[in-house]
Amino acid sequence: MDIEKTNRMNALFEFYSTLLTEKQMNYIELYYADDFSLGEIAEEFDVSRQAVYDNIKRTEKILEKYEKNLHLYSNYVVRKDLLEKMKDKVSQDYPDDTELHELIKQIQEIED
Repeated sequence: MDIEKTNRMNALFEFYSTLLTEKQMNYIELYYADDFSLGEIAEEFDVSRQAVYDNIKRTEKILEKYEKNLHLYSNYVVRKDLLEKMKDKVSQDYPDDTELHELIKQIQEIED
C-alpha cells in the first residue's frame, strides 16, 4: 500500500470521520489505521471482500470530496507551516519577548 496515500487517508479521516457512516468509519479505520487486509475486514463483518473494497473506494472518494469542498486538512497544513515560520522568526528577532512566545505556544496547542 502506498504510504503517502495511507497518510493522507488517515489525515482526512481525522478531520471528516464524524461525517461518515459507522460502517464507513469502521472499514477505513481498520484498513488504513490498523492495516487490516480486505479479507480480514470482510471476515470481521461477515461480508465479501468485494463489498469491503467497494465501500473503502467509495469512502475514499467521499473523504476527498469533503476535503475539496471544506479544505479543513489543507488549511491545517498551511496554518501549521505558517506557525512554524512565525515561531522561527520570533525566536530569531524577539528571543526575549516572553508574551509573544506564550501566544505562539497557545496557538500551537489549539492547532494540535
